[in-house]
Amino acid sequence: MSERTKPAFALRLAAGAYRFRESLFLLPTLVVAGGLALAALTTRIDDAIGDRPIPLTVSMDTTAATWLVSTVAGAMITTAGVVFSLTVVSLQLASSQFSPRVMRSFIRDRLSQLVIGLLVATFVYCVLTLPSLRGEGTGPAPRVSVTVAIVLAVVTVVAIIAHLDHLAHRLQVGHLARDIAAEGLAVIGRIRAEPRGLTRSEAALTPPASVLRVHTDTGGWVSQVDTARLLAAVPAGTTVRLETRVGAYLHQGEPLVTVWPPPLDDGAERALAAAVAVSDSRTMQQDVDFALRQLVDVGLRALSAAINDPSTAVEVTLRVGGLMRELLVTDFARAVTDGRGRVFVRPWDLDHTEYIAHAFDQLRQAAPPQPQVVAALLRVLRMLIAHVEQAGRPEHVPALRAQIDLLLDGVDAQSGLHPHDVARLHAMAADATDPAEHGR
Repeated sequence: MSERTKPAFALRLAAGAYRFRESLFLLPTLVVAGGLALAALTTRIDDAIGDRPIPLTVSMDTTAATWLVSTVAGAMITTAGVVFSLTVVSLQLASSQFSPRVMRSFIRDRLSQLVIGLLVATFVYCVLTLPSLRGEGTGPAPRVSVTVAIVLAVVTVVAIIAHLDHLAHRLQVGHLARDIAAEGLAVIGRIRAEPRGLTRSEAALTPPASVLRVHTDTGGWVSQVDTARLLAAVPAGTTVRLETRVGAYLHQGEPLVTVWPPPLDDGAERALAAAVAVSDSRTMQQDVDFALRQLVDVGLRALSAAINDPSTAVEVTLRVGGLMRELLVTDFARAVTDGRGRVFVRPWDLDHTEYIAHAFDQLRQAAPPQPQVVAALLRVLRMLIAHVEQAGRPEHVPALRAQIDLLLDGVDAQSGLHPHDVARLHAMAADATDPAEHGR
């Protein structure tokens, strides 16, 4: 493929919607466009009704209206600068206190985007309305235009107060961890919902000698894989093997998919490449591992010598446990097939053992100097063991017990811990009681 292959329209649409949520420009721009349209509409309404009185509108002379609208315009653009500064400061705090990867949660905040848009839209509305306030100082001002300017000013002030309250809560680690975990749970829900018309297959994962390999023509993070589109790009009886996974980074020219037997259609290669979206940055559209990565990063930052906030690490550990509670009872289909003998194979997807390692390895390695964080990890791991046993998934127990054993080894090797704390942690690990049973 000599030219860069664009993802299929459905993938580009999904990626565009995702970028829209994470943009501080797009939604405010739409709100500003609404302010432009509103200024034109109210001016035409005032021209149409003339000096006739209208209920629920403000009546004042042109001089007072000009002073009022110009004052609102000046106040809005000044306040917009303050809100921009608060937004930048919150992003800086999130990056330094939590992790650079959680900045996306602050950027995509709808209320922040709306307040920025309202401030600029009110300013634009007032500037465009000022020329319509013509006439002598004692003449009546356009009622609708002035009333709408007052309403916009009041609504914007209320939105600013709500934004400040919301921002103060957003900077609390509990809200941040909850939002990341909630998005991760939504991704798990999408993983559970297999595409319609596809069933699980026991097809072989190893390709034969004669295959067609499609390579990526750009580097980046694999953000989306459209299973149905991949299968639709090949004839019946064909196997498509994904040579990467969602959340992996690909360099330009690396294998993307392998197909056998090789299709005869010349357009199949481009159609296959278009069914896998490669982005400049990692996203959570289909990547639940990225939720774990963000939560673990926050916990590691809290356990660093610079931050030294074990309570934050404890809260993050609990959120990781809640996410893993759903993830460990979710089946991952390594191969699916449609009714025409076409098979899609994903051999490189993470399995449950790898998810357990991603969730707990780094936290376990950093936790031993803080007994309360170790205790939280032990309780979460014991809770997960009880949960998977009750759910009929005993195959996950060895990996979870291995995490407990490694954690206790780290505690034993940690110098400076009081023997009483070490003994208490060992006793906690040996207690078979579910930590959710508080009646003991």
